[in-house]
Amino acid sequence: MASEVDICNLALGHIGDSATVSSINPPEGSAQAEHCSRFYPIARDSLLEMHNWGFATKRTNLALLTSNISEWKYCYAIPTDAVNLLGVLSSSATDDYSVPLQYSSSVMGVPITMGGVYEPQPYTAETLDDGTDVIYTNQETAMLRYTALISDTSKFSPLFVESLSWLLASYLAGPVIKGDAGAAESKRCMQAFLIAYSKATVSDANQRRTQIMQSVGWIAGR
Repeated sequence: MASEVDICNLALGHIGDSATVSSINPPEGSAQAEHCSRFYPIARDSLLEMHNWGFATKRTNLALLTSNISEWKYCYAIPTDAVNLLGVLSSSATDDYSVPLQYSSSVMGVPITMGGVYEPQPYTAETLDDGTDVIYTNQETAMLRYTALISDTSKFSPLFVESLSWLLASYLAGPVIKGDAGAAESKRCMQAFLIAYSKATVSDANQRRTQIMQSVGWIAGR
């Protein structure tokens, strides 16, 4: 598995820099290590936020806080490692997308059970005056699916590593090469990143299968 240093050296190689770094935390003392130390966390966190990566997806029951607004019934603390919020569900939900809605009807006198409702609940993310990041929702005992800040590179998929190295290279090109040449190289690396990112997200999405069941409200009410 690639380490942080491996990813940084790969990024430096993308921009044609023959130097290698041996440490970025703390930086070893070279200009390249200083740049990598500064830009690596930014590139990593930005890439994590761009997609709901399977290796970075978590779920947790939310901690209830006192709500001071009337628009929403409940206020919950957002986990400190959350990068991207994916959905608020009931803590008893058995499906991330839908749950059976049991209601009876009949066709020509024959009883039938129909329906399904969208499970993820409406919510909004805000910040309290004291700086606490919170979720407002009407869901009691809420559970959150979210993208977490993952710093352990052993969790990264190979295509995520490739994408991250190109994104980091686009950040490093300007400070390392400088001038118009650095700007042009940064643009080239960003184009390469977009290609790598597309492959990575397709591969990641293929790792899971979901079946979304929905029932429109006016049909469910018939």
